[in-house]
Amino acid sequence: MRLAVFIKENQQKIIGEWEEFARDLIPFANDMTPLALRNHVKEILAFIVDDMESPQTGKEQVEKSRGEGKQKNERKPSAAETHAALRLAGGFNLDQMVSEYRALRASVIKLWREGKKEANDDDLRDLIRFNETIDQALTESISHYAKKLGASKDLFLGILTHDLRNPLGAILGAAELMPRIGPLNERQNVLASQITESGNRLNEIVSHLLDITKARFGSGLPVVRSRMDIGFVARKLVDEMRTMHPNRKFVLEVSGDTEGDWDKARIAQVFSNLLGNAVQYSFTGTPITVTLTGRPDDVVLTVHNEGIPIPEDKIPRIFDSLIRAVAENGQGRDGSANLGLGLYITKEIVTAHGGTLHVESSEMGGTTFTASFPRRADVGQEKNNVPDLAARPDNARIGESEKRLH
Repeated sequence: MRLAVFIKENQQKIIGEWEEFARDLIPFANDMTPLALRNHVKEILAFIVDDMESPQTGKEQVEKSRGEGKQKNERKPSAAETHAALRLAGGFNLDQMVSEYRALRASVIKLWREGKKEANDDDLRDLIRFNETIDQALTESISHYAKKLGASKDLFLGILTHDLRNPLGAILGAAELMPRIGPLNERQNVLASQITESGNRLNEIVSHLLDITKARFGSGLPVVRSRMDIGFVARKLVDEMRTMHPNRKFVLEVSGDTEGDWDKARIAQVFSNLLGNAVQYSFTGTPITVTLTGRPDDVVLTVHNEGIPIPEDKIPRIFDSLIRAVAENGQGRDGSANLGLGLYITKEIVTAHGGTLHVESSEMGGTTFTASFPRRADVGQEKNNVPDLAARPDNARIGESEKRLH
C-alpha cells in the first residue's frame, strides 16, 4: 500500500499512536485533554496526503528542501500555522511543539513499516516525499510560532513601558515639587534627590525599552533630519558629563566640517549612551577621549576609555539587546547591572542614519567605539525617516535632549 493511501485509511490509528507518543515526549501535555492534543492533526495529515498525491517538479522539491515550500491558499492560515498559534496559546514552548512533529513522523513510519514485509522503489520515494512534506509543515509551524511569540513579546513590552510612564511622571513631579513647597531638612533633601535620581534612571530605561519596541515593530528607529552641527552636540554632551562626573577627565577633540543633516535628538542619544558606557566601564582616574572628525563624505565619532576589555567572544553580539558589555558577573565597576539596551539603541540610531558602528577592545589599547554618520540623506535606510515632527516617537528622553540642545 502506498504511504499516502495508508495515512488516509489509518488516520485514527495514527493519531492515537501519535497522541500516546506525544504525551511521553511532552510533559506539559499531561494536563491536556485528547481533544486539545489532537486539534488540527487531522488537517496536518490531510495536507501531507494532498501534497504527496500532487505532482511535484524538481524545482518545487528544491524549494521544499530549503524551507521555501508554499501552501496552495496563502490568504488562509495553513493547518500548521493554526496548530502553532494554538500551541503558543496553550503554553507549549517551541521544543515541545517540534517534538509533536517528531512524534507524528515516528508514528506514521512505525505503523506503516509494521505492515510492510519488504520495501520497493515506490516506498522509498514515498518516504522521501513524506519527510519533505512534514518538514514543510514543521517549518511553517516554527516560523508562525516565532512570529507570534515575537509580536506578543513586543506588544507586552510596549504596553509595559507605556503604563510605566504615568506613575514615573508622578514620582518625578512630586520629587521636584517637594523643595518648592517649603524648606526641607538635610535628610529630606537627600531623600528627594535620591527619588529624582532613581526616577530619572527608570525613565531612561523606559525610554530605551520604547525605542526597542519601535525598532522591532518596524524596520528601524525613525529619524527626523534637519541641519545641525554634531560638534555643537558633542560639546554640550561632554560638558554635561563633566558636570555629572566632576572627578572624571573628559578630553574632546573636534576637527573638520561637522555640519550636516541628521536627527539632533537621536545623535545626542548616541553621545549620551557611548559616554555613559565609557564612564561605567573605565578605570577611575583614566581619561575618556571623544574624537569627532569631519571628512568629505561623513563625520566620524570615536569614544575611547581605559578599562577591563570586552571579552572577545562577546564583541560580535555587543550591540544586541540584553547583552552586557562587561563583566562576567554582569555588573559595571560601580556594581550596577546593565541590560545592554543603550548599545542596542545606539546601533539602531547609527544604522537609521545609514552609518556604521563597531568596537575594538584590548588590555593594551583600551576600548574604542567608532560611529560614522554619512552626510548624504540618501545613504542607508532612508525608509526609516519620518517626514514631519508629528511622527516623532513619544520619547521623553528625546524631548529632554531637544531642550538641552536648543
